[in-house]
Amino acid sequence: MGTIDILAETRQIESDIIQWRRALHQIPELGLELPQTVGFVTHILDELEVTYDDSYVNDNAIVATIVGTKDMPSERVLAIRADMDGLPIKEETGLDFSSMNDNMHACGHDGHTAVLLGVAKLLQAHRDQFSGTVKLLFQPGEESPGGAQPMIDEGVMENPTVTRVIGAHQGAISPESTGTFNLKAGPLMAAPDIFSIEIEGQGYHGAYPESSHDPIVALGQLITAIQTIKSRNIPAIDPAVISITRVQGGTNHNIIPERVCLEGTVRTLNEDVRQRIKERLKQICLGVGATMNLDCNLTYTDMYPSLINDDQVTEEVYHSLAELFSDTHLNILEKPLMGGEDMACFLQQAPGTYFFIHNPGIIDGKFHGHHHPKFDIDESKLHLSVAGFIKITLDYLN
Repeated sequence: MGTIDILAETRQIESDIIQWRRALHQIPELGLELPQTVGFVTHILDELEVTYDDSYVNDNAIVATIVGTKDMPSERVLAIRADMDGLPIKEETGLDFSSMNDNMHACGHDGHTAVLLGVAKLLQAHRDQFSGTVKLLFQPGEESPGGAQPMIDEGVMENPTVTRVIGAHQGAISPESTGTFNLKAGPLMAAPDIFSIEIEGQGYHGAYPESSHDPIVALGQLITAIQTIKSRNIPAIDPAVISITRVQGGTNHNIIPERVCLEGTVRTLNEDVRQRIKERLKQICLGVGATMNLDCNLTYTDMYPSLINDDQVTEEVYHSLAELFSDTHLNILEKPLMGGEDMACFLQQAPGTYFFIHNPGIIDGKFHGHHHPKFDIDESKLHLSVAGFIKITLDYLN
């Protein structure tokens, strides 16, 4: 078989990719329970005669494997990842292929999955064009509770060992996005940690506060102190976000409650900063508790690590895309985002890069952001995403 004309062949399967995306859009599922989605993906893989294992994460994740037959065997193993889960949002797009249940693909994961199926179709048909191995990682649970780490724990990056991993997100993630492909070396997305603080004091009648250990006053001190962590404990040049997003307590105007609580999120790009904030939260809780004669109990949950792209891989991917597309399709991002993404877990296991496909869809005359009930993607860019992945794959494995 002759050399593959990547753009021509992706255009030939564009209708397939769009059809797959629309079918997936109608059956959004949540978290680590994706039986319909997995069933659809494996059905297509069966039609394509692609070998796969769908036993990961209790039968909710799939690893498809395509081995190149060109020249001598190679130890290079490229993993390409797509997340498959939706969100608990009632869709309001009015699309003919809207969700058939109370969930929604409001973050583009239906497009991610369809694109990876398109990659599978072309790579399977052109195994003679590359050496080495491609692993296609169909992942559940990116939105919550995280599906990348369970897949890693079950060995998807081994046998054979992945030597490079890539992925992409569709929609309009970055305000800097201008071209179809938007890349950035180094830190791209933040570690999205969660913290909660439960303050346990002694409740009493509001007319006699001296007989209470007032958790509401302690709550006010905590909120003020937490807001000083970024300005007084973290160097100004280090990005960090500490947001208190929920406060709950009290039942009546004349009752000082026994217990109140608050929750929030910490976003960091640097592990040292992450640990420093965690330690300061502990110190503040202990200090306020001792001062106010009550208990401040901190629960800090480490979520995904910050997403850090490998400099060399990002540069190579950019050059691969530049050979296939004009400059108008390519953009280098200058700033990281403070959103989180568990692709970061895969990038801790092997060098790689994660980039943004800019394809916002228009509903009612404008683009509605990610996680909005009128979110959509521009399907005309899906085949370009496939083409990009094919070019990156062939360049790396050859």
